[in-house]
Amino acid sequence: MRMSKLLMPTLREVPAEAEITSHKLMLRAGLIRKLAAGIYSYLPLGLKFYKKVENIVREEMDRAGAQELLMAALLPAEAYMASGRWEVFGPNMFKLKDRNDRDFCLGPTHEELFTQTMINEVHSYKEYPKTLYQIQTKYRDEARPRFGLMRGREFVMKDAYSFDLDEAGLDKSYKIMYDAYCRIFTRLGLDFTIVDADSGAMGGSGSQEFMVKSPVGEDGIAYCDSCGYAANYEKAECVPERKPSEEGEKPLEKIHTPNAHTIEELVAFMGAEPYNFAKTIIYKADDKYVAVMVRGDREVNEVKLKNLLGCTDDPELAEPAAVREITHAEVGFAGPVGIGIPVYADKEIELMENFIVGANETDMHYKNVRLGRDFTPELFADIRTIETGDKCPHCGGEIKTAQGIEVGHIFKLGTKYSDALGLKYLDENGKSQTVIMGCYGIGVSRCLAAVIEQCNDENGIIFPVSVAPYEAVVIPVNNKQEEQMHLAEEIYDRLKAEGIDALFDDRAERAGVKFKDADLIGVPVRIVVGKKCGEGIVEYKERAGESAVEKTVNDAVADVVKFIKENR
Repeated sequence: MRMSKLLMPTLREVPAEAEITSHKLMLRAGLIRKLAAGIYSYLPLGLKFYKKVENIVREEMDRAGAQELLMAALLPAEAYMASGRWEVFGPNMFKLKDRNDRDFCLGPTHEELFTQTMINEVHSYKEYPKTLYQIQTKYRDEARPRFGLMRGREFVMKDAYSFDLDEAGLDKSYKIMYDAYCRIFTRLGLDFTIVDADSGAMGGSGSQEFMVKSPVGEDGIAYCDSCGYAANYEKAECVPERKPSEEGEKPLEKIHTPNAHTIEELVAFMGAEPYNFAKTIIYKADDKYVAVMVRGDREVNEVKLKNLLGCTDDPELAEPAAVREITHAEVGFAGPVGIGIPVYADKEIELMENFIVGANETDMHYKNVRLGRDFTPELFADIRTIETGDKCPHCGGEIKTAQGIEVGHIFKLGTKYSDALGLKYLDENGKSQTVIMGCYGIGVSRCLAAVIEQCNDENGIIFPVSVAPYEAVVIPVNNKQEEQMHLAEEIYDRLKAEGIDALFDDRAERAGVKFKDADLIGVPVRIVVGKKCGEGIVEYKERAGESAVEKTVNDAVADVVKFIKENR
C-alpha cells in the first residue's frame, strides 16, 4: 500500500477522552474513531489489525475441530426467558419491541440460540459430539463504557459451544478448547495467565479465565508462585486467619466514639488494630436488606456475596436513608447486635473474640462483642476479597496479586441450558438423555486493546508480526530524489513479491514525520532509503530493536523476509 493513498489520520496530541495507553494509541495511530460512548468505528489500519486477530482465532478454532456458523444479532426474547436470563442480564441487555409488540434483544451472548439450533437439527447420539462457534458483534448496555475497546457497548466476541453425551466428553471438549486458547493467545503475542474464575450469569460447574496482566486491568488476579495456583478475586478462596485478641469472656460495653465513622478514624480514636474491629455493611439484595460482616482490615467481595445470597441482581450498598431507618443511626455506626435484618459474616469473624462493632446508635460502638452471646449470624461464608500476603488455599504459600484484562473465558456449563430449553438426544437404547454443554468465549476486539497495552513504548505501538496491520515499511528519506524513490519502490515491489504485507511511504513529508508515523503505527520492520542508495546501501531497523543497521539492498530485503516469516 502506498501511504499517499492510505487513510491514516494520525494524531500528535492525546485525545482528552483517552485514559489508558491502548485507547490513546489506537486513537493517535488512526485505528479507531468514537461514534458514541462505548461504540467505535474501525478505520483501515484498525480493521486490518482486527482481521489479523480474527483470522488467528478462526484458524485455531478450525484446527480444534470446531465448526463456524453465524447467528442473528436481533434475537427473540423467548429463549432467554426460558433460561431465566431475560431477568438476569437486567439493564445490561438492550431490549426492544417490534411493531407487533413482540420482545426482542440485541444479542449479549448466544448460549440459548446455539442450544435451540441443536434441538432443531440434531437428535441421535451418533451425531455427537459437536462444537460450534461464531465470531460476531455483541451488545451490552454497560453502565460505564470506558477505556476504548476494553469495555464497550458494542464489541466482537468469538463464542463457541460444545455438545457432548456425558461429563467425560465435556472434559475432553474443554481440554481441546483450553489448548486452542493457549495457542491463540501465544500467537497474538500476549503474556497471559490462566486463572480459576466465577461463572457468573453463564452458570455451570466451573470456569477459567485467560488474563493478560496489566495495571489498567479491571479484574484482580491472585496467584501463588510456589504451587502455580491462580484465580480471579471472585473465585479466589480465602484462608481464614486468626489475629491476636483479648481472650476470656468480658462484658459487652458501649463506648462513646464521636465522629469516628470509618475504621481509620476508630483505629486512631481507640488505639486498636484494624483487625480488632468488625465492619458491618448493609446491602440491598434484590428486594431485601442484609447486614454483611468482615474484619476491619478486609473488604467485601460482592460477587461472592451475590453467589451466597443467590441474588438476581448485583447487591448494592444501601442508600443512607435506608441505613438510618434500619439502624436508627447515622451511616458508619451499623453493627450486628440487635439489628433487625439477617446478618452474614465472613469466616474470619468466627475466629474473633472480644471485638468492636457499631452499636446502631450515632457516635456509639460496642466492644468485647462475642459470637453466640451478643449475636448469631445466619451463616459464616467466604465473602471477602483475597489480598497480597494471604495464605495460598492450595499450598499455604504467600499469595501475590495483580490486575488483569480478561481476554478469554471457558465454562463447563453442564446441563444448565439443555435442561432449561430441553436439549436431549436418544441413546443407543432409544432412551432420552440430556446433552452436556461447554461454552468458550474470546473478546476479539478486547484482544486488540490487550495487545497494545503490552506492546508499546514512548514512540507508539510495537505490533507483534502476527497481528501487525502492515509487516514492513519502505521509507525514502527525500521523495524529491528520483534515485531514492526508484530504489524504494523497487524494494517495495520485491517485498510484495515475497508475500510481505508492506507499506511504501511515498508521501511528500519530512523524513522525521515518516519515522514518527512508522513508529506510532507499530510497523515491525522498516527499510530506509537515504543518501547511500547509489552505493546500494540502506538502513534496516526492527521496531523493537535498539538502532538502525546499514545493509546492502539484497541483505536488507532478505532479512526483512526472514524476520517476518519467522515471526508470523
